[in-house]
Amino acid sequence: MSMISVQGLHKTFNKTIHAVQGVDMTVEEGEVVVIVGPSGCGKSTMLRCINLLEVPTDGEVAIDGVDLMDKKTDLDLVRAEVGMVFQGFNLFPHLTVIDNVMLAQKKVRKRSKEDAEAEARRQLARVGIPEKADSYPRQLSGGQQQRVAIARSLAMGPKVMLFDEPTSALDPEMIKEVLDVMLELANDGMTMVVVTHEMGFARAAADRVVFMDEGRIVETGTPEQIFSNPQEDRTKLFLSQIL
Repeated sequence: MSMISVQGLHKTFNKTIHAVQGVDMTVEEGEVVVIVGPSGCGKSTMLRCINLLEVPTDGEVAIDGVDLMDKKTDLDLVRAEVGMVFQGFNLFPHLTVIDNVMLAQKKVRKRSKEDAEAEARRQLARVGIPEKADSYPRQLSGGQQQRVAIARSLAMGPKVMLFDEPTSALDPEMIKEVLDVMLELANDGMTMVVVTHEMGFARAAADRVVFMDEGRIVETGTPEQIFSNPQEDRTKLFLSQIL
């Protein structure tokens, strides 16, 4: 049984924009899948459909065997198992870093303050910023804020991590520190689906690269296959323009 299963996924906006068109994709436990493609090709929409931040127009989505489209499914319980990191950091500005990381643990996981704090400090150390626990988001760089967002997701103990262009809002010198954290997660065996324009990360971390265009999956393969020997003309054109 795959950790993530997407079958026949369609997403239409306003009955005119067919953002995702019949996508089939599976992700196995411990696998890192990186989705690449031109802007507006449906990558982020597909990712958001995986945990129903966008409700699919048609198709099936399952996480760890749980059918998300079944009306009986408790989506809050499923989402608790899926960490998501966005382009924006979405930190609460009035809370310290450690309180940001503790909040969902206490509200959703029902952990005690002591347990939530211990886990928050463990994850802040894991992403390399334990000394920022008592700082406020405004006192952090963009790269540090994104690492807090990652720590917040990890503190929930997710089965899956979804990343939606997590470095696109960062200054160039901050990108590496976030990608290094993500690479370490990949090496630790975290199941990850990553939408990104960072081809170096895709080469280094991905088990599989998925190239999308116009709402469809055009080509899938290992990083070596996709970057060194793409089979589809559309993939070749895209890579020739960015590599």
